[in-house]
This record gives sequence, C-alpha cells and structure tokens, in this order.
Amino acid sequence: MPLSSFAKELENAADSIADMSRADLQIMLRRAALMLRNVAGLPLEPATQDALNSIAAEMKIGRSELIQIVLREWLETNAYLPVRMIDEESETDGSA
Repeated sequence: MPLSSFAKELENAADSIADMSRADLQIMLRRAALMLRNVAGLPLEPATQDALNSIAAEMKIGRSELIQIVLREWLETNAYLPVRMIDEESETDGSA
C-alpha cells in the first residue's frame, strides 16, 4: 500500500475512532509501527544537506519531494526513465 494511502487511512481512522473495532485499530497501529521502523534516512554530506534544505525552502516544498524531483529528472535526462510529454497547448501555473 502506498504511504499516502496509508496516511489517509490513518487520518480517517482518527476521525472515526469510536466506530473502529479494537482489532482494526490494532492492525493499523502495527502497520504504522512497521513502516516507521523501515524508514531509512538518506545519509548526505552536510554541504549537500544544507543545499537541499535551502532549495526546498526556496521552492516551498519538502526536502524529500525535492529529492524525488531531482532524482526523477536525472533519470529522465540519462534515459533511465521515459521523458514525460508536456502538452504544449495546456496552461500551467509554472509548477511541475
């Protein structure tokens, strides 16, 4: 299950906790604990961390989102991923 779906499921459970069975709540909490245990940080040099944090703040996005963008663009540029096609006639607000 994608992390965002699980986060939404946890939020829904919190909103209706009185309606949840103890077993369902216990399962969700164990899954959350397992996901947290398996989260590994990406060790970076201090200068790289500072640069990423500054750019993320400037772009008003999270550091992990910035890392995803940079990684995806690098993979596309180096032909490891297909390049996303942009509809030339569509209007955008300047964000990806």
